[in-house]
Amino acid sequence: MILLQVNNVSKYFGSDIILSNIKLEVQTNDRVAIVGRNGAGKSTLLKIIAGEISYDGGELIKPKDVTIGYLAQNSGLQSDRSIWEEYYSVFSHLVEMQDNMRKLEHKMTQEDVYSNQTVYDKIVNEYDHLQFTFKESGGYQFEADIRSIISGLGFSNEDYNTKISSLSGGQKTRLALGKLLLTKPDLLILDEPTNHLDIDTLSWLERYLQSYPGAVLIVSHDRYFLDQVVNIVYEISNHKHQRYVGNYSKHLELKAAQYEQDLKQFEKQQEQIAKLEDFVQRNIARASTTKRAQSRRKLLDRMVRVDKPQGDESSANFSFTIEKQSGNDVLNVRDLFIGYDRVPTIDQSMHFVLNRGDSVALVGPNGVGKSTLLKTIIGDLEKLQGSIDFGANVFIGYYDQEQAKLTSNKRVLDELWDDYPLKPEQEIRTILGNFLFSGDDVTKNVSSLSGGEKARLALAKLMMKKANFLILDEPTNHLDLDSKEVLENALLDYPGTILFVSHDRYFMNRLSTKTFELAKEGLTPYLGDYDYYLFKKNEAYEKELAEKENAEIQIRQSSHQPVSDYQQDKELKKKLRQTQRRIEEIESSISNIEKEIEQIELELCKPEVYGDFQLVQELTIQKNDHETNLMSLMEEWENLQE
Repeated sequence: MILLQVNNVSKYFGSDIILSNIKLEVQTNDRVAIVGRNGAGKSTLLKIIAGEISYDGGELIKPKDVTIGYLAQNSGLQSDRSIWEEYYSVFSHLVEMQDNMRKLEHKMTQEDVYSNQTVYDKIVNEYDHLQFTFKESGGYQFEADIRSIISGLGFSNEDYNTKISSLSGGQKTRLALGKLLLTKPDLLILDEPTNHLDIDTLSWLERYLQSYPGAVLIVSHDRYFLDQVVNIVYEISNHKHQRYVGNYSKHLELKAAQYEQDLKQFEKQQEQIAKLEDFVQRNIARASTTKRAQSRRKLLDRMVRVDKPQGDESSANFSFTIEKQSGNDVLNVRDLFIGYDRVPTIDQSMHFVLNRGDSVALVGPNGVGKSTLLKTIIGDLEKLQGSIDFGANVFIGYYDQEQAKLTSNKRVLDELWDDYPLKPEQEIRTILGNFLFSGDDVTKNVSSLSGGEKARLALAKLMMKKANFLILDEPTNHLDLDSKEVLENALLDYPGTILFVSHDRYFMNRLSTKTFELAKEGLTPYLGDYDYYLFKKNEAYEKELAEKENAEIQIRQSSHQPVSDYQQDKELKKKLRQTQRRIEEIESSISNIEKEIEQIELELCKPEVYGDFQLVQELTIQKNDHETNLMSLMEEWENLQE
């Protein structure tokens, strides 16, 4: 079923065209990504589809009964309620339905209703209809859905009663995403949903969207996320669109192949045109060949010219160099505690060493102290305990994830030039041009720049430092996909040492030679990239499970209840088989009960039954008993599955 059609939609801001003749189609279960450079019009298109802003040409076609849910960038949830109260309010219609069912049940037990066949039948029919609607609308599982979403977004059971107004901006953004997911619209529109999500929450969101019952339309700069979730990609470039079937990586392959094909077709036609024009020029004046020349000229006039395929739009172009090489020992951290107001964020002290050439990714959940550690290393925060020692000739370049120091009212040109006043203006302009600041862009006020523009300016300032030790806090935030790739390539060629925090798993896999995990318990080093870190984490988890099993065996043995490994394995398999058999029994029972309920409902509709008050009463009691039993079995089934 087609949920949405965008036909030749155009959008202008003043006299500037943003989108031109955009076509897009979304069907049930589609997972669609819209990609393109910052400023290409991706968010504008989402706002048009969501009805947030108008468009200047074309049409949107959507069936009336199709529901759309839209989450804008960084749109935090604003509420004075607790998390549980706010999420529970999403299902107020189900709560009201449940209350009405209880009232009808109470009415059916009253003597004046019970003795009046007509009134009783009317109430029974109303109750049956209400109960069916309640069940089909998810009435028996919405509380479980709330708990699942809250847990998936990284909140614990203890957070249920936390007031939303007391949370951070990032937490409010996560909660806004969760509330939208609970509404389960037919078309889910998400603009940068991965902002403010740590890696565990990102993985959960990927799994959730993969199994989402409706369609999903996404704008995201997270390549790993797009590869896991989407199956259709629309790229917007030069105000126009191109559709590709597949995930983000597949779209890159198809795009490159299409460009090569179009270029060959263009070159072949140009060669053909050149030959025809040459023939006409040489033969048009000769009497013996003029007719053939005229024929060739007509052929040229009728020919549909193929436009030369446009390559990618201009990309940022930069590299990181160093002024002087550092010694082999770059950083030595011993017995370090970090935190605020003398309160440490971790339970155990940190010890680690960085050597020249290391590229270390620092990972961990939000709020554990990753940015705090970086700021402590560069001296912006005071350490609580321990030592931080740098090696010989170490010169640090620091990138702040919030670009906190880029809030001045200076022009872009002066922001960079004031740091290097001896450089000629043309050289400063050339550097800014490499970071896509050209023409009037260099005269903009820094404070008025977008997030992506501030990120590029901060990278330009970082490049100019020529530091041999780069400390980067979320350097890919606000960068579009092409700028991320340029940054990756620049850092891969960088001859110094790198310590960075990122939630971009693709970026980490390309760049990191080591991975440090920061947790409440302390810091753990892994000698590989992000995928290696995941492998070792899973390996450690499996080892922990095995050790627990061995400990249980030892406890039994010490209590004179010896159980061999073979016997324990046998018992475990036996228990698993019993559980599986019970699950199958329950599924069979549920199927049978649903059939019996359906049969009773059919019986109640028959005239000969409907007119028999006593029989209706008996069947209704049977039906209620079956439904109670059904609820009990469904609950047991869920527990066994867990």
